[in-house]
Amino acid sequence: MVIELRASDMSSMPGLALRPWRDDDLDALLDAYRDPVLRRWTRMPVTNPAEGRHWLERTREDWDAGRRHSFAVIEDHPDGARLAANVVLKKVSVDWPVPEVGYWTAAWARGRGVAPRAVTALSRWAFAEFPALERLDLLHQVDNLASCRVAEKSGYVFQEVLPARPPFPLDGHRHSLTAS
Repeated sequence: MVIELRASDMSSMPGLALRPWRDDDLDALLDAYRDPVLRRWTRMPVTNPAEGRHWLERTREDWDAGRRHSFAVIEDHPDGARLAANVVLKKVSVDWPVPEVGYWTAAWARGRGVAPRAVTALSRWAFAEFPALERLDLLHQVDNLASCRVAEKSGYVFQEVLPARPPFPLDGHRHSLTAS
């Protein structure tokens, strides 16, 4: 399963492909997690190869169980394809009425439109893959202004401020996208 966004989709931007994570993504995953900004906003640290392998294994297990669908976002690059981001559809369950979309972007890829394009592609995939879905949510802490912009650029509409709850020390925003 690969979701392709080629240059023809956004003529001024390199193409993107969203695909399930693979074992050979380990080095790129470790490189992305060296960024302190990324680590600030994620809950599962990846600081060494063992943690990286665990992250990849958990990603596969969650996918196979249908709980969580994580995609490596690969960008076309003159020097070869590069890992630009991760997007995930999480809390996919009859017990959870509204799945959440999450993402992170590698430091080198920030500010280049990668996250909104990848979140939009994932959202379209989710509504097509799970036709009963009526809404997706994107949550972030109030101080994560970049995530607020990504949500808006991806068509998610601000809904409410959520009170802080562990493991998040600050209030959050809930943005939603409804099926069209």
